[in-house]
Amino acid sequence: MVKRVGQGEFTYEVDEEWARLPAEWGMTSAAVAGDSRDRVYVFDRGPHPVMVFDREGKFLYSWGEGIFRMPHAVYLDAKDNVWLVDRDQGQVMKFTSDGKIQMSIGVKGYRSDTGVPEDDFSSNAFTRVTHGGKPFHLPAGVAVSSTGDIFVADGYANSRVHQFTAEGKLIKSWGQPGKGRGQFNLPHGVWIDRQDRVLVADRENDRVQVFSTDGELISVWPLELIGPAVIHVDNNNVAYIPEHNSGKFSVVSIDGDRVERVARWGSEVNRSCHGAWVDSLGDVYVVQPGEFGRKRRVVKYHRRR
Repeated sequence: MVKRVGQGEFTYEVDEEWARLPAEWGMTSAAVAGDSRDRVYVFDRGPHPVMVFDREGKFLYSWGEGIFRMPHAVYLDAKDNVWLVDRDQGQVMKFTSDGKIQMSIGVKGYRSDTGVPEDDFSSNAFTRVTHGGKPFHLPAGVAVSSTGDIFVADGYANSRVHQFTAEGKLIKSWGQPGKGRGQFNLPHGVWIDRQDRVLVADRENDRVQVFSTDGELISVWPLELIGPAVIHVDNNNVAYIPEHNSGKFSVVSIDGDRVERVARWGSEVNRSCHGAWVDSLGDVYVVQPGEFGRKRRVVKYHRRR
């Protein structure tokens, strides 16, 4: 029997075994994104860090062996460059689609002063942040604006968003720990929308905050979101948000400052869902754990057409 989730025009058929891996390979996914040809890039914590599939789940190739310590986020820009965040090495790296490195931001192993001890690599390090620091201290997410500026959510042991030029020079940083407007409690994901607004998944404050590229707060989305991990916005201004701390997944329509949830599904079984991407046909790819303690993998949700 085919399992379906969602509501109305945002109804999907679930394909938990979408990715067809080579024999003896496994998947311990951290993040997922795709390129202009609907090729799907899975950033994995196993021995094959970047695995590339076509949209039907056929394995194409892999790269990145021996480079990363803690794969955390992947983002594909308008030119199909692959941006990867290595949380524990404190680096954001830009690669070609076949794995040739183009640029690296951050000094490998450096951790800025935020009040968090340098030996704390735990997922709860954010609870020990006493003040915002410079780049980086266990960074979590990356996105690129239409002008080429690079934005990094520096969240696991910091409470800031950093903006860099396309060449990797720091322009500005903003944010301090707290629950107030404009403050952060684990800024985990970042997205730049078509108006060049900076959307930040403020995970442990259970909200999305919207900023200008100058770091000025524009709005806070009036939605219940339980631990939003990342944000992916499609060409129709629909946002897809895995809710890490509840196992739910929200689909949100955006019209200027007006946001409306149009579908939601999931349960405690999927707690720790960590990434999302949507292809050109509207199918959704979600990094989520399976039942009975199965490691995270990419589940595909085929949109009914």
